[in-house]
Amino acid sequence: MLRAAEPGDLPGIAALMRTSVLDVFPQFHDRTETEAAAQYLTVPDPVLIEDGTYFVHEAAGQVVACGGWSRRDKLYTGSGAAPTDDRLLDPATEPARVRAMFVHGDWTRRGLGRAILARCVAAAREAGFRDLVLMATLPGEPLYRAFGFREVERTRVPLPNGVFLGGVSMAYPLSG
Repeated sequence: MLRAAEPGDLPGIAALMRTSVLDVFPQFHDRTETEAAAQYLTVPDPVLIEDGTYFVHEAAGQVVACGGWSRRDKLYTGSGAAPTDDRLLDPATEPARVRAMFVHGDWTRRGLGRAILARCVAAAREAGFRDLVLMATLPGEPLYRAFGFREVERTRVPLPNGVFLGGVSMAYPLSG
């Protein structure tokens, strides 16, 4: 069941994020990168839940997929805080952000990520945004490509401990 996340979901979201990284990242990253990602990319952002822009999919009483979008400036969790993270974006001139998409390894390839992205597209479009952007991790890139996101730039995402992860800046037009 896909629904808006609530504050009480934070422990389940955090557990899913960590499990997902430890299950899926080793197919794309070495041990050092996977461990760094599990430490720095698996911290839920409560602002997304407060804003009502984060979703969870539950099965058998546990969170098996999560993700959302944001009308704020922060693009992703993991590289530290920036002074403009909480700044509200201008939907007429700035793209909304897709944030913190994770699926449990046992639940991949069942359409859960696609369903969350469809909900993000509809909500961001309704809020007046013209585009979505995201920073894809390598495990997430195939989902985003299949959904219709286009690659903007390949990059290396710095984490606070000095490890770099391969990433792909991607965009999706909401018009048309």
